[in-house]
Amino acid sequence: MLINECKIVDLPKISDPRGNLTFVEGGNQIPFDIQRVYYLYDVPGGAERGGHAHKGLQQLIIAMSGSFDVVLDDGINKKRVHLNRSYNGLYVCPMIWRELDNSRPARFAWCSRQTTTTSLTTTAITTNTFLTAE
Repeated sequence: MLINECKIVDLPKISDPRGNLTFVEGGNQIPFDIQRVYYLYDVPGGAERGGHAHKGLQQLIIAMSGSFDVVLDDGINKKRVHLNRSYNGLYVCPMIWRELDNSRPARFAWCSRQTTTTSLTTTAITTNTFLTAE
């Protein structure tokens, strides 16, 4: 996979004076059916996460609050993407190394679909709280 296949996805934003609503539907806003949703929270400012790639996992990464950078690397090119809006997600395709850094106190959320069971490293970000939807 090439790094240019990773892109910002604009999610629906329903504005309301009582609070805004955004949703994600697998197969609509993102190019895969959602198998798992997991999230990180209470991430201290300056913390780094990620540092791995997956052979078959597709992900949508969302900054639920705060902000952080995602550094993507396909082995040839690198790209830094800043996430700071809960109605934007970053689609990360398989075989792309990802590192999350430059975080301001933040909450992160992922929607994912695994197409194979092997990751490139033993580091797993899913050691945090996660929900499974199949």
